[in-house]
Formats: sequence, structure tokens, C-alpha cells
Amino acid sequence: MSTKSNTVERNANSTAKSSSLKEICARALTKSEWEDKDEFLDVIYWSRQVFGILLGIIWGIVPLKGFLGLVLFAGISCGVVYLYAINFQNVDEDAYGGAWELVKEGFMTSFAGFLVTWIIFYTGLHYDSIMAAKPT
Repeated sequence: MSTKSNTVERNANSTAKSSSLKEICARALTKSEWEDKDEFLDVIYWSRQVFGILLGIIWGIVPLKGFLGLVLFAGISCGVVYLYAINFQNVDEDAYGGAWELVKEGFMTSFAGFLVTWIIFYTGLHYDSIMAAKPT
């Protein structure tokens, strides 16, 4: 995935056209045409990273535990990305290789960020209750 703040596109005259980060964010928050597929996939990737960290914070505060938290994260994360791409942005999923390609874009790195955030917040907020529940 590209981490640059500018994405370079080529138009019909083969001259470079640049999209700034501000323009990309504005297009991500409104219904837009995505001429560059990689630019849209970058939006999905980075949005999913932020979303994974936010869910990790929520899961740590709530305090969700175990398999239920993992399944809820996977379902919510995939569902939100799919609904965003298909219903909000109205992209043709076949142009991106099918629904599976859209849904798996950035999933594992988002999952890793989610787990780290969840563990840190859960342990930091609920350490005393965890230790009190342990038999001595």
C-alpha cells in the first residue's frame, strides 16, 4: 500500500495528475467516481486500520473477551467495508476482482492493530479485576 500523501495518475494525454490527501479524504467521505482503483483500495486499507484501532479501544473498555470479540470484529469490519464500497460508493465489485477482494483488503493488518489495541486497553483498564479473580 502506498503511504505517500499524493497519488499520481495518468490522464489521456499521459501527463501526470496528482491527487492530494485532502482531495482523497473528501472523495472518501462523499459518493465519488474512482478512476484509479489503487486509490480506492488505499482508502479502504487506511480506513480499515483506523476502524480496527477504534474497535480495539471499544472492546477493551467494554470489556469483551475471547472468541466473541474476535468474531464480532471480523463480522463488523468486513460488513462495514462491504457496505461502504457497494452501497455508499457504488463501486462495481467485479472491477476490483469481486466482493472478496474488497473485503480482504487490509484485513490482516487491521486485525493485528485491533488485537494490540484491545489487549492494551483491556489489560490497562481491567488489570485489578483480572488479578483479583485469579486463585492464589
